[in-house]
Amino acid sequence: MDDPIRHPLAYARELRGWSQGDLAAHLDKAARGHGLRSGADKAAVSRWENWRKTPNLDSQLLLAEVFGVTVSEMEAYGWPYWLPGRDEPLPLDSAHTVQALHDAQRALMDRRTFMTYSAVSLAGLAAQWAVIEPEHLRSALDGKRVDAELVDWLEATSKQLTALPTEQRQHTVRLMDAQLATVTGLIADGRYSESIGRRLHLLAASLATTCGWYRFDHGQHWAAGKLWGAALQSAHAAGDRDQGAGVLSDFAYQSNWLGEPKVSVDQLGYALSGTRHPTARSLLFLRRARAHATLGDRTACYRDLADAETALNLDAADPAPGWCAWMGPADLAVDSGQCLLDLGRTEEAHARIAEGMVLLPRARDKTRGIFLTYQASGYLQSNDVEQALAVTRESLDLATRIGAPRCVALVRDLVPAFKPYRQVDGVQEFMEQLKVY
Repeated sequence: MDDPIRHPLAYARELRGWSQGDLAAHLDKAARGHGLRSGADKAAVSRWENWRKTPNLDSQLLLAEVFGVTVSEMEAYGWPYWLPGRDEPLPLDSAHTVQALHDAQRALMDRRTFMTYSAVSLAGLAAQWAVIEPEHLRSALDGKRVDAELVDWLEATSKQLTALPTEQRQHTVRLMDAQLATVTGLIADGRYSESIGRRLHLLAASLATTCGWYRFDHGQHWAAGKLWGAALQSAHAAGDRDQGAGVLSDFAYQSNWLGEPKVSVDQLGYALSGTRHPTARSLLFLRRARAHATLGDRTACYRDLADAETALNLDAADPAPGWCAWMGPADLAVDSGQCLLDLGRTEEAHARIAEGMVLLPRARDKTRGIFLTYQASGYLQSNDVEQALAVTRESLDLATRIGAPRCVALVRDLVPAFKPYRQVDGVQEFMEQLKVY
């Protein structure tokens, strides 16, 4: 299998069937048309596509010219996301729900791993969700009638798949994809009552969310975003505000992960406006606190941490929505500790993360692997290299067993912090071991 295309410039080239040398020739031709030299050769294009260097403004203007992109678009999106091949989410209305689901399924075959929705488009999508009321479901005029027994079976099967231990779920993603394709087909072509239609849309939202997290964990951010966009459409069509808030929270988590905490803060503000369940609000406050900590905003971070703890301690008449039912004291403790690490309060961070690790249920292996890397980071900040190495190894072993590339990526991110300690017993060996992953 070919390596995935990891840069928008490579994708834009392939759309036109150009090699790196071809692109350099087109740039040179465009430059000569202005009485200039481009200064770009195949090696320069390679550096751009491997994220090693950003083309200067003159080169970007030439690139925009050869790809037929306007200067205003280039300025609006920024490098490299103005290049051809970007996409925007569909408007939130019932006419686009099925298209969004089909687009998500096509995205599973797309080799792009670099692309996510722009901050501008995510803001627009969240703003629509916050103010637009869902339309009544529209039953299809053709196709076979969908009965409650079939939907019961689909719901039960999907619940069984998502309830599997983390180590087993890595092997079921194709079944989840097939379930989503089946539900999408029923929504598109079936005949059903409004209540059955609502259940189908909620099931589609749940499946698309789960499938999106699998892609996110494997670094396939484009596919994850398309799946979550479809989930938001489906939750909106079903009129489920809690489910929609959960999807916005997933987009926010992704944004913070990809280094855009301000986008995360904005998304979580919209999400908080659409849900009242205390467990859901606790998770949303906690995720926003993480984004504030990344931004270095202590006041906002501490405020959201306090609100997250208050909300988690409230009694609720109804069960928590499925997308946040796992949220508990362990998550609050560890993520609070990570916030404190980001803000330089190392000793307090150690205590909170250790507290959360004790509370975390054993079944949540992927979360444990992520939390272990947080713990390792804290030990490294305290120069406790032996402890950092021990928990990092534990995290890597766990990630390998359960098939969690995102956990492996977090371990890799710790390598620069280990480099000054190569002389410590086991560190060099561990860094060599990481090269095979």
